[in-house]
Amino acid sequence: MKGFLLVLALLPVSLSALEPLDSNALSEVTGQGGVYLSGDLTINENGGPLNQDGPSANGYNWQTNCAANAPDKRCGGRIAVNTGQSGGWLVLDNIRGRFAFEGLTLKTRRIDSGFGGDGASFDRDVMEIGLPDQLDYENVSFTIANSNAPRPTDAGFQQTDIMTLNINGVAKQQGNVLLFPTGAP
Repeated sequence: MKGFLLVLALLPVSLSALEPLDSNALSEVTGQGGVYLSGDLTINENGGPLNQDGPSANGYNWQTNCAANAPDKRCGGRIAVNTGQSGGWLVLDNIRGRFAFEGLTLKTRRIDSGFGGDGASFDRDVMEIGLPDQLDYENVSFTIANSNAPRPTDAGFQQTDIMTLNINGVAKQQGNVLLFPTGAP
């Protein structure tokens, strides 16, 4: 009997299906938008070669040994960006370690006042990136360099290391970054 009453009680709920909203009805819906993100990213924590078969004729060897006693540990990730001006490349090389954060937010915000009087004339939405409260770094290191090619395996590759950073600890942050749209919508 209890099962029958439960089925009868739930019957009206199951019969009222969700229905799509048209554009006018959807424009009347208000609420809070946004995303709250947390992350923990580890890059090449245990080391290891990126390419064991990389050529050594161009003066740059990919490491096959990333042990602490290895003379040159090129074992991390690599990001190379072409500046577009002279064909050179800005490089973050040998990226390793652990980055963690909690509380990065993404949402839209209306700018219709402030900004020295410019907000009223702007009167549009912007993307607001809320900085996480803290960033945790554990054995993070990377080398800032410039090179003539994106990959060490390219013929004639040459790279000049500018400096290497090693980071451990916590960076406290507060505030946000606003991204303003450009052009006509």
